[in-house]
Amino acid sequence: MIVETERAESPLTPESWGKLGMWMFLIGDAMSFGSLIAGYGALRFGSAEWPVPSSVLGVPLTAFMTFLLICSSVTMVKALAAIKDGNRPAFARFLALTVLGGALFLGLQAYEWTHLITEEHAALNGMRMTVTTSLFGTTFFVLTGFHGCHVLGGVIYLSCILVAGLRGRYSPASHNPVEIAGLYWHFVDLVWILIFTFVYLI
Repeated sequence: MIVETERAESPLTPESWGKLGMWMFLIGDAMSFGSLIAGYGALRFGSAEWPVPSSVLGVPLTAFMTFLLICSSVTMVKALAAIKDGNRPAFARFLALTVLGGALFLGLQAYEWTHLITEEHAALNGMRMTVTTSLFGTTFFVLTGFHGCHVLGGVIYLSCILVAGLRGRYSPASHNPVEIAGLYWHFVDLVWILIFTFVYLI
């Protein structure tokens, strides 16, 4: 007697494969950021000449930049909720605000970098802050620059999602790419909060 057995189905759907891929990428990326932050901490506490960050860095400006990214996470959540409800105008509006928040963050970071590189700082013995003048400058520019590249990638990524959404690609039944993009953006925002805390405030 031949007993027929049903083929076991994979619990992973095309949608969950996409999310799994993003989560795996974010875990690897978190290790990269964790290593950079740990390296920053080791160098800072091992140096006797490390300046007080608030005496060099513009904390109020960076606090506003942090506020922008937090707001952009909120608008990302609202964009996803809107497309799940089938409200495409609201989806486009909130996602455009998210992209705008990221672009403003990059513009303010460029302004901050220009200010730090071109002006002399008393806390650095009258020197300008560059990658080569001190370990503080090296770790600062590497860490914030690495994050800035992620923000730039996120702005481009979300812009592509926005264009596709304007063409009617997403709907309540097909919104998975928006959710995956949201995972990336929330990760970038969370990492910046950690960088702001460890590099600017402590």
